[in-house]
Amino acid sequence: MKKQKEYETRKTMELLLAIKDSDIRIMTLEQCKDAVDRGIHSGGACSATIPLVALFYGGIIDTDVAQPTRRGNDIFVLSKGHTVAPMASIYADLGYFSYDVLKNSRSEESILNGHPGPILPGVHVSTGPLGQGLSVSAGFALVGKKNPGFDVFCLNGDGELQEGLIWEGVMFAGHKKLDNLCMIVDMNYGQLDRIDHLVLPLDRLSDKFISFGWKVHTVDGTQYPPVLDALETFKFGPRDGMPTAVICRSYKGYGGLSSFMSGHKIVIDEELMEQEIILQKTRREARIKDLIRWIERHQQDKENVLKTARAMNITIRVSKKGPITVTAIHSKVRTKPAPPLDKRIVYERKALPAFEAGREYSASGVIEAAMKVFAKDPRVVSIDSDLASTSGLQAGVGFVDVERALNVGVAEANMMNIGEAYAAMGHNVWVSTFCPFFDWKVMRRIAIGQQERIEAMKTKGAWLTEGHGLDLTFVATAPNFETKTNGATHMGNDDITIFDGMAHLKIIDVSCPVQLLGVMRWIMEGNRGLCYVRILRSPAAVLYDERFVFEYEKGYIAEPVDGSSVVFVSSGRGVYEAKKAAILLGKKGVKTGVVDMPSIDETLFLELYESGRHIVVAEQNNGRIWTHFMKTLFEKKQEIDTSRLHAVNTLDGERKPQFIHSATYNQLTARFGLSAEALAGFVSKKVNKSGRR
Repeated sequence: MKKQKEYETRKTMELLLAIKDSDIRIMTLEQCKDAVDRGIHSGGACSATIPLVALFYGGIIDTDVAQPTRRGNDIFVLSKGHTVAPMASIYADLGYFSYDVLKNSRSEESILNGHPGPILPGVHVSTGPLGQGLSVSAGFALVGKKNPGFDVFCLNGDGELQEGLIWEGVMFAGHKKLDNLCMIVDMNYGQLDRIDHLVLPLDRLSDKFISFGWKVHTVDGTQYPPVLDALETFKFGPRDGMPTAVICRSYKGYGGLSSFMSGHKIVIDEELMEQEIILQKTRREARIKDLIRWIERHQQDKENVLKTARAMNITIRVSKKGPITVTAIHSKVRTKPAPPLDKRIVYERKALPAFEAGREYSASGVIEAAMKVFAKDPRVVSIDSDLASTSGLQAGVGFVDVERALNVGVAEANMMNIGEAYAAMGHNVWVSTFCPFFDWKVMRRIAIGQQERIEAMKTKGAWLTEGHGLDLTFVATAPNFETKTNGATHMGNDDITIFDGMAHLKIIDVSCPVQLLGVMRWIMEGNRGLCYVRILRSPAAVLYDERFVFEYEKGYIAEPVDGSSVVFVSSGRGVYEAKKAAILLGKKGVKTGVVDMPSIDETLFLELYESGRHIVVAEQNNGRIWTHFMKTLFEKKQEIDTSRLHAVNTLDGERKPQFIHSATYNQLTARFGLSAEALAGFVSKKVNKSGRR
C-alpha cells in the first residue's frame, strides 16, 4: 500500500511537471516573439528547461519569493547565462516580477537583458556563459553552512566546463566539503562554434568530479523522473561532506519541435514562431489529457493532484456535471522590497593600532593589526590566494575567526567570485593578491552586477533597497615599484591605468600607514562599493598624524604648497621620493610643495593649475594621475598652458606603455627618473629658471 501511494504521488508529479514544461516553453517562445531582436539562445534554453522546471516546481528548491534576500533561502545561480529566457519565464510564473517584464526583452527600457543580473528581482549575481557562476555558488554555499543554513543550486552548461575557472571552483568546493552545493550540468553536447558537439570533449566527466571529492549523478536529461530523483537525493538524502553534480545528458534544442531550435543564438521569423507555438500548445493539450485520464482512474488521489497542481500554478477543476479542466494560473507579483541593510561595521576605535612619528610600518602589519579589531564584527570576511603574507588579511581576520579568513590557493578568479558571494550576502569582504594577478574578466562581471544593484536600489519599489550593494575591497599588493626583483609578470605599473576604465571601481593608491588605516576605517563605514586599494609591500614611514581622516576623491598636502614655485603630485611610494626631492630643492633655494593624491581630486587639480605654479606629476606607474589631470583641464579650461605641466612616469620615450623588468627599487627609480635625486634634477633642469618667483 505504501509503495502504491509513493507511485501515485510520483506519477502525479511527473504528469504535472510535463504540463508545466509546456507552459514554460510556450512562455519562453512568446517572450522571444516580443523581444526587441526576436532572438533567443534556443539550443541551450530548450535543453535546460527540464532541469529548471524540475528544480523550481518539483519541490526541491526552498526559497521565499516574497523576500529573496532573506538569509536561509536556498539560492539559485544561472551560470550559463544564455539560458535567461526560460529562467525568466519561471521567475515571472512564480511571482518574482510581472509578466509584462517578459515583453520587449533585451531593449533599452527592459530589465530583462540577454544575460541575468541583479536588476532582475530574485537574481543575486550577474552571469554569462564563462563558468564564473560555480565559484560564486561555492561562496554562497560557504555562507549557507552557517546558521541559518541553506542549499545552493548552480546550472552550468557543458560548454563552459572548458573554462579553467570551473575546475578552480570544483577543486575548492570538494576540499571545503560543501555538501550543500548542487551543480546541475546541462550536458547538451554543443556550444557556439559547434552546436552538435563540443570543441573539447568532456570524456569521463563523472570521473573528473569524483576525483575532486564530488558525488555524481549522471541522468537522462530528457526525462523528468531521473532528473527529479537526482535532485531529491541531494536535497533530502544524507549529507556526507561531498558536493553534488547532476549531469543531465541531453542535446541542444531538446523539447523544441523545429530543428531550427537547436541553434545557439537564433532569430525566429513570425511564421516559424507561430508554427512552434501551435505545436507546443498541441503537445500541452495531449499532456493535459494524460493527466485527466490519470485523475479519472485514481479518484482517491484527486486531492493530492489538486494540491500539487496549485503549488505549480496550475488550476484543475473537477465537476460532476462537466469535464475536468486544467488551466495555468497567472501569479501576481509576490516579491517585495528587501529591508534596508545597515552596513556600518561596529568596532572599538581605541583598540586600533597607533603609530609613532618617524617610525616605519609595513602595510601588511597595519592591516593585520586593524583586522584583529574590525573582524570582531562577524560581517567582516577576508579571502587570499596564496599571498596572505603580503596582505595581512588572513592573519588579522583569522586571529578572530579562522572560518572567515579564507585562502583559496593559487586561484585568483575563484577568490574574487567567492568574495562577491559573501558581499552579496551583506558581508564586508576583502580579497587580496598581487596587483597584476586580479582577473579583469571576473572583476568586470562583478562590476556589472554592482551596477545592476545600484540601478535596482535607485528604482522605487524595486526588490533591492539601501545597503544591498556590494562591499568588496580588492587589496592589491606590491604596486608601482614595490615588486622590485620579481620580474615583469609581477610588476604593478600598468594595473592602475587598465582598471581605471572599470566602471564602479574606486581606485586608491595608498602611501602612509596612517593613511591606510584611514582608508580601512572609511571602507568599514559601509556602502563603499568596489574598492581597489593598492598597498605598499615594504615598510613606510608615517606621514600623517592621528587626526588624519580619509576622504575619497581628495588629495592631501604632504609638504606645504603655499609660497612654493613647484609642486610634486604623486601617490604611494612616489610621495616619499617627492618629499625627499623637495628637501633637496629647498637646499638650492627652490621652495617645493608635495601633494599626495591617493584618489583623484579634480578640485585640487584646478586649484594647483590656477595657482600658476609648475606642476610635476611623478608616478611609479603608467600615469593615472597625469591622465586624469589632463582630462580635468581639458574639460574645465578653455586654454591650457602646458609649459608648466610635467609628467614623469613609466611610459617609454615615445610615451607608450611598457612592462618593467627585474631590478632593485633604487635601480628602478633611477632608470625612470623617479628617485628623489632624479626628480630634483628634473626640476632644476626644466623648471628652475622659469619656476623661481
